[in-house]
Amino acid sequence: MTDEVASPCVSICVLDDKDVCQGCYRTAQEITDWTRYDNAEKSAVNAKCQERFKQEQKVIFS
Repeated sequence: MTDEVASPCVSICVLDDKDVCQGCYRTAQEITDWTRYDNAEKSAVNAKCQERFKQEQKVIFS
């Protein structure tokens, strides 16, 4: 049995104008669907979250 992929949630649940959480960088739809995702889908969402975070940092610090 494989371990469950951890949620990126950090309990800072604030959506921006693009419906992206400013705490974990998941979209509202990804948050809603998280419990239905398999591990591969969760890993893909986590990768997207990391990319959104990096893009946000580029905007803030450029």
